[in-house]
Amino acid sequence: MVVGYAPFMDLILSSLRFIGVLFLVLMVFNLMILVHEWGHFLAARWRGLKVEKFQIWFGTPIWKKTINGVQYGLGSIPAGGFVALPQMAPMEAIEGGGNEPREVLPPITPLDKIIVAFAGPLFSFLLAALFAVIVSIAGKPEQEADATRTLGYVKKDSPAFRAGLQPGDEVLSIDGKPVRSFGGIIDSIKWLIVASEGDTIVFNVNRPGKGEMTIPVVAEKPKTDPELSWLKRLVSRPPFRQVGIGPAHSITVADFMDDKPNSPAQEAGFQKGDRPISVDGLKLYSPGLLTDYVEANFGKQIHIEVERGAEKKTLTITPRLPDQRPADWRLSDDPLSSLGIVWIGAERVTRYPSPLLQLRDAGRTIAQTLRAITSPKSDLGPSHLSGAIGIVHSYYNLFQDPAGWQLVLWFSVVLNVNLAILNMLPFPVLDGGHIVMAIMESIRRRPIN
Repeated sequence: MVVGYAPFMDLILSSLRFIGVLFLVLMVFNLMILVHEWGHFLAARWRGLKVEKFQIWFGTPIWKKTINGVQYGLGSIPAGGFVALPQMAPMEAIEGGGNEPREVLPPITPLDKIIVAFAGPLFSFLLAALFAVIVSIAGKPEQEADATRTLGYVKKDSPAFRAGLQPGDEVLSIDGKPVRSFGGIIDSIKWLIVASEGDTIVFNVNRPGKGEMTIPVVAEKPKTDPELSWLKRLVSRPPFRQVGIGPAHSITVADFMDDKPNSPAQEAGFQKGDRPISVDGLKLYSPGLLTDYVEANFGKQIHIEVERGAEKKTLTITPRLPDQRPADWRLSDDPLSSLGIVWIGAERVTRYPSPLLQLRDAGRTIAQTLRAITSPKSDLGPSHLSGAIGIVHSYYNLFQDPAGWQLVLWFSVVLNVNLAILNMLPFPVLDGGHIVMAIMESIRRRPIN
């Protein structure tokens, strides 16, 4: 009776955690929709328009209540929301149907329509500004590997390796565009490689001891796995071009493997918290360098210099087969396990970007994304964009992080600025479409059918 109790409780706790995180995601998502539609609502009230409905989510309402002539509701389809303003455009024009005679309402001016339409994106932007202020105070956690612009690893036989890039190179610019970090959505090495429009990507780097140099790299795209089914190939997003580089970041000894106390690392005198900085005189910019060196010198004595607090120590170790290993264990699967160490990866740093910088970067993100997906030379295409489900999935992943709230706030800055800008595009149904039609109405001096 007791045997299956623990797995059952684990399942219950996992399910409750999933439901709890999903609830938080929906709350954040609803907040953004609510604020955007609230902007339309307040502007409509200010300009004296009739408001029929204020609903979060689309579809048949699962809850509704009429207050002062306005029906407030929560729809059954968890995406979007709307304010029904018959003097702007009846909801039947969007949702279809509706042959019942409508209440005859006085016409409104084009200026009223422009103000009401513009209020939604304005409130989305103001919400982004509020989140940006909070992020500037609370901080935005980043992985050490994402924050750096120094190369920590260059894969052998990769385009970067053949072109001459080396670990320790500090990337200053790519294709003439300044670099701020390795990872991120703007001014990053990853983004500039993906968004590049030529087969040759020009790196401007600062190499320790040699100064600045320009290195052109001919990028490559990963080959499609021939074992993938036709269906997976059909739904898979096109791969991005790659050059074979990784960021510089530190590693730390977290624990020792099952061979302890007889693991090679403990026999050599390693301790928890040690940070390897070089091996046989080779500076370690990333664990990838140590991995390659251990694999190439398996069974040989090597000397690893570590930082232990304020001290530096050189430890002698011989990589060997782990005593505790699966029957099919291969060195190529995990060369570092031959040292008997459990590692902690890149550390975290916390940045405090100014609100203005966050808002500017968010605006540049959408502008550069739209430019990239419309360029025939870019790897980015419409298939790489995410809809409502993709956004919810991103929020869900962010909430899994120990610093989830800080990351969610930062991501909400980007998303709300994007929401404001995209809604201003001059297409029907979008707020920008209403504004364009109102301007045309003002020029023609009569409403557009």
